[in-house]
Amino acid sequence: MNPICFLTQVGQLATANVTEVSLAGRSMDSEILTMMMRAGPMVKVIMLILLMASVISWCIILLKFFQFHRSSRNSAKFLDSFWKSRSLASLYSESADYGTSPVSQVFRVGYQELGRVHKAKLDTRPAIENVERALRRTATAESTKLFKYLPFLASCGNAMPFVGLFGTVWGIMGSFHEIGLKGSANLAAVAPGISEALVATAAGLAAAIPAVIFFNHYNSRLRILETDMHNFMFDFVNILERDLMKNTSPVAGGMDY
Repeated sequence: MNPICFLTQVGQLATANVTEVSLAGRSMDSEILTMMMRAGPMVKVIMLILLMASVISWCIILLKFFQFHRSSRNSAKFLDSFWKSRSLASLYSESADYGTSPVSQVFRVGYQELGRVHKAKLDTRPAIENVERALRRTATAESTKLFKYLPFLASCGNAMPFVGLFGTVWGIMGSFHEIGLKGSANLAAVAPGISEALVATAAGLAAAIPAVIFFNHYNSRLRILETDMHNFMFDFVNILERDLMKNTSPVAGGMDY
């Protein structure tokens, strides 16, 4: 056989197979939509619930993506500035540029509390304790802000498969009820109703899987930021203790580290 003719035939067969797969995929998509439209009222309500949960989940996923991205980037920039700076007063002025950084927010509150205890002329230990409380309180508030809306992803990941399963069970119950009324139990009578019911389970999994994946991902990102905040708290308090013991004034900008 001529090699050129052989290659031409192989190319034609491959093109035909790709076309058949593409048409089959389009046909499957249209069949799924048709099955959803032919489903019973209860299954349609469940599908609507799953759709709403999926849309809300993806909105939260995108919102948290930008929030965590900005927080991580600005925290890294702030920590770099913190270790390069020689004056807390100048760093406090610069920290306004890192507004989305939870670490910079912890520093700002700690610096403000340091100014108050300096004016009150408290002893070293009470002053340090006041600053520590302010730092812990702010770190907790920043963690709560970052964790906001993540419980919905966890609830969606846990509950949506069961909601979809409920729709499937309900649809199968309706199919068997119709089979009993018609008195026919062949595959042609059973398959359409069961396939319509199984769409609910597929929709439940489609809503739950991304929610679980991104909940775990953002939870790990949150733990990293919490670790950064706590490490910064320890370093900041250690620096304050050292300088207060030397009777220098951190608020006046005399702190070197």
